Amino acid sequence: MKKFCALVMALVLTVLSAGCGGSSGASGEGEFAGQTLRVYNWGEYTGENLIANFEAATGARVVMDIFDSNEQMYIKVANGEAYDILVPSDYMIERLIQEDMLQPLDKSKLNCMDLLVDEVKGLPYDPNNDYSVPYFWGTVGIVYDTEKVSLEDLEAEGFNIFLDEKYKGDIYLYDSERDSFMMALKALGYSMNTNDQAELEAAYNWLLQCVNTMEPEIVTDEIIDSMAQGRKALGLIYSGDAAYIMSENPQMGFFMPESGTNLWSDAMVIPKNAENPDLAHAFINYVSSYEGAMDNSSYVGYTSPNKEVMEELSGEGGDYEGINAYTPQRDNANDEVFAYDEETRKVISELFSKVKIAASNAG
Repeated sequence: MKKFCALVMALVLTVLSAGCGGSSGASGEGEFAGQTLRVYNWGEYTGENLIANFEAATGARVVMDIFDSNEQMYIKVANGEAYDILVPSDYMIERLIQEDMLQPLDKSKLNCMDLLVDEVKGLPYDPNNDYSVPYFWGTVGIVYDTEKVSLEDLEAEGFNIFLDEKYKGDIYLYDSERDSFMMALKALGYSMNTNDQAELEAAYNWLLQCVNTMEPEIVTDEIIDSMAQGRKALGLIYSGDAAYIMSENPQMGFFMPESGTNLWSDAMVIPKNAENPDLAHAFINYVSSYEGAMDNSSYVGYTSPNKEVMEELSGEGGDYEGINAYTPQRDNANDEVFAYDEETRKVISELFSKVKIAASNAG
């Protein structure tokens, strides 16, 4: 993680080669020798040695494809592409369960659940963890330059700081319809899972006001290097990215408004058409173990669901000691987990397209 930017390209090349049929070098020995595990995961989301170590331990070969969004993953899986492991986000897992696209986990083959923090188990999208085991988790908050933005402003305004013209032209918005509407809805005091049309319209108008008056730059992963270099005063960001930024630039801070935010979780699931579910269960156990979870979290920077790893990395002498973005806020009753609602998703998607058009015209 300390050399994240330098290592990302090596990781991407490794993942891409695996996605094209390459292997990190299975040993040919072990319980699953000669077998292949097909994984569909986010890019830049796997520990430096995780795949190679799993292959060495099991004798299996891992082929990993990467996706950029839950929706991209869904389309491929819905069209019948066979994977043994997927790593979707909470609301997408709920959709996959509703559409009967996942197989229940065989809990007799799992030895990892007791290793995980309670806060990331039993979440609303899978209350009994019948289908999913957490991979990473975190929140969405505000990354800010402590020399440009006062904590008093953040505490007084919360997400409404993105409408404070004191910071005009000095903010990043995140190019995500769900998280942008989450921010607006929470700023207005509403649930981020509302399906009330008047509340959604109010959030739309909040976002229109932001893009029309604040001259925001709408970005995705560019925010990571940009805020690490202090290019803007503040931005909406995922906690794991904020943890990296703060480790690179001590001048940066991370704030989660009292009005609440998105408490998210990405988790491992096994599709119904998986060809090797036994090996998939072994992969889930390994990723959740101390060795696998430490490799994942220390390299990628997102919060581990493994309790020992999370406490070690955030504790004295850990990579993220003193960095509040690494340890998700867990005591705010206003925080929520995204729920899946197809009709509301369509409404938000249409409204956010209008927001981006307005931002383009304002620019």
